[in-house]
Amino acid sequence: MALLPAAVAAQSPEQPTSRSGDDPASPPGANGPAEMEDLRAEVARQRAELERQMRALQLQQDRLADLERRLTVNDRSPAQRQVEARADTGPAIPPSVPTIPGVAPPAETVGVAPEDFDRAPEVAVLGDQGSVITRAGQLTSEVQLSYARADRNRAIFRGIEVIESVLVGVFDINENRQDVLTGAAMLRYGLTDDLELGVRIPVVSRWDTSILAPIQGSTNDDPARTIDNSADGFGLGDLELSARYQLLDAKQGWPFLIGNLQVVAPTGEGPFAVERDSLGQAQEAATGSGFWGVSPSLTAILPTDPAVLFGTIGYTANFADDVMTEIPPVMVTRVDPGDSIAFSAGIGFSLNQRTSLNLGYAHTWAFGTDTTTRLLQDSGTWSEERTSTSRDLQLGRLLFGVTYRTSNRTSLNWSVELGATDDATDLRTVLRIPFVLLTGQ
Repeated sequence: MALLPAAVAAQSPEQPTSRSGDDPASPPGANGPAEMEDLRAEVARQRAELERQMRALQLQQDRLADLERRLTVNDRSPAQRQVEARADTGPAIPPSVPTIPGVAPPAETVGVAPEDFDRAPEVAVLGDQGSVITRAGQLTSEVQLSYARADRNRAIFRGIEVIESVLVGVFDINENRQDVLTGAAMLRYGLTDDLELGVRIPVVSRWDTSILAPIQGSTNDDPARTIDNSADGFGLGDLELSARYQLLDAKQGWPFLIGNLQVVAPTGEGPFAVERDSLGQAQEAATGSGFWGVSPSLTAILPTDPAVLFGTIGYTANFADDVMTEIPPVMVTRVDPGDSIAFSAGIGFSLNQRTSLNLGYAHTWAFGTDTTTRLLQDSGTWSEERTSTSRDLQLGRLLFGVTYRTSNRTSLNWSVELGATDDATDLRTVLRIPFVLLTGQ
């Protein structure tokens, strides 16, 4: 009990007891909750800002590398490009990103996000319907050269069948060939960024060969029985007026939708306007259809880098006309060409920034033609006009095309069509060279 007063005396007012907050070993404000929260918030802000700056720096480095690659790619020789292509077959090594302790590196992006496009890519096999819509104020000229070949050889028997496999009569060979070479000039002008007007003027050279000849040795005088109705023609073809409107952009996974309207004016010499002899045989080949036609259609193009999916569907309405042409023994008074339905579909591949390849199939169902005739000399059995309808035609074609962009103003488009049905043309190839005359806006 003697120690208690001494202990109390040691805590006199002149020497107050020290507080833990005044200990020099303790950090200032260590026990202040508000100040600790402020420090944590400031660290979080600084860390977030540093991450943002690192992401921006990496993005800028990627853009700089892409610009340097584009700048130097045209200076390399083809051999150097092949060596680099073989060297790049291994897995790509991502660029190194500097790391800072305590700061998470930016998230890595895998793959390429789908892009939004405002202009449809060029599709060579679709012809005029597959070209890019001309921008507002832009004037584009196009030179076209095409060649088409159709060849039909058929054996015809004229006689009677006595018993099975025993034929008495004459065998004839009907040989029909058609070669058409067309050169055309086209102008397209953009009224707006989505609306384009165009005009196409063709010049046609055509050679038709039609020979009906007996099989060698089947008659006593084969040359005398040979009938040659061949003809050729050269002149202006049918004028084409067109309008195209881009209905939808390729955004958020949707395709480009382009509406097309084409009007064909019969400026070329039609098959019922050419000169004929007394037997009604044509003395020259036609360079036009001879009838007005209107063709609305819809084109869809879906870019899915590096591929492009495309398709078209359309209808052609041909208008009847009075022709009043004598082809003995009848007078052809009126002809109503059949309408037709057409569709096509395919896929395109981008080989590099300048070259693309297109593959597809097209089919046209052409309805029969109504022809009204009457006899030049009335007979008791046939005194009135009669109308006959030809059979429908199925025209299937395999499509192949290449597009090469030579510059920002011009490109080369080459396409080939191969007939896939008996009614289709055997071969058709088209070379199109568009170039920009006025850039517009």
